[in-house]
Amino acid sequence: MGFLVLEDGTVFEGHIFGENQKVIGEVVFNTGMTGYQEIMTDPSYYGQIVVMTFPLIGNYGINEKDIESARPAVRALVVQEACSTPSHWMSRETIGEYLTRYNITAIEGIDTRVLTRKIRDKGTMKGMITPEKPTSEDMLLLKEFFLYRPVDHVTTKQAYTIPGNGYHIAVVDFGVKQNILRSLSKRGCKMTVFPSTTKAEDILKYEPDGILLTNGPGDPRDNTEAIETIKVLINHKPIFGICLGHQLLALASGADTEKMKFGHRGCNHPVKSLESGRTYITSQNHGYTVTESSVDTRKMKVTFRNINDGTIEGLSYVERPAFSVQFHPEASPGPGDTGFLFDEFLVMINEYKHLQALY
Repeated sequence: MGFLVLEDGTVFEGHIFGENQKVIGEVVFNTGMTGYQEIMTDPSYYGQIVVMTFPLIGNYGINEKDIESARPAVRALVVQEACSTPSHWMSRETIGEYLTRYNITAIEGIDTRVLTRKIRDKGTMKGMITPEKPTSEDMLLLKEFFLYRPVDHVTTKQAYTIPGNGYHIAVVDFGVKQNILRSLSKRGCKMTVFPSTTKAEDILKYEPDGILLTNGPGDPRDNTEAIETIKVLINHKPIFGICLGHQLLALASGADTEKMKFGHRGCNHPVKSLESGRTYITSQNHGYTVTESSVDTRKMKVTFRNINDGTIEGLSYVERPAFSVQFHPEASPGPGDTGFLFDEFLVMINEYKHLQALY
């Protein structure tokens, strides 16, 4: 027995699996049919209770390969049905066993269709999973819950280097997914991964060829030190921003961001390239967007748009070698349609280096 209660007082009854404990977080939904293991280990979900809209979760179990960080990042998981007898040759344990191993609470037996419709109608809400019926004290705790600076909890604690024979990329880690690093490694890059609060001068001491700003959780405006750092970095090196990195690059360049009603989370979001006219299916996970009216078209150019709601999905910078996207070109989970953006980043670095050599 267990309960999910939302901040508006709505209560859903189900059965707790994983760790049997009370948890509070922001309730969001993901529309992916597969990829639950990558979703659970994506640091961008830190502090969130993730609702999976696909009704059966866990049917191919848990393996040792499809992880995006060392442990689950979600606060909790909500599913309609958790599979207890997975079938896949790579499976090592059930989803319930995995969550128990990492002390993560989950609940099944919830009508995720009704729950998702409520979030779509009313917007993202705080919620609590509890083994007992929620009390007035629980509702007070729920009302007071606030997740402050979640990036601090998921960034690396110290810089480290990943060897490679190609360009040296400084990766500013706001909650990096491992497939971003794998995508650069496949292209031969050497990487130095830095904590999110590293100052610009300390990054530039390593003499990187380019800067990558990663994904991560929370409100981008909380990361004031990082925004100031990016203001310096953009004047010295080519930059590629992904997800939160996209938002931070925009903030550092004078634009603004705003919270979305329920965000984009899933691996089936259509995005249109305004340059080619081509539509790509993308993997996404964000609750904030760059505010349209704040974009200075003298300095920034919108490169991608979300087909569903028209929000900005990509920006390039007129005066500097920098661009960013709101979606995840590294996928995991999701289609790899936009993986070419890593190649475009390396081409941009190459062109910048040739230009610098002329002077």
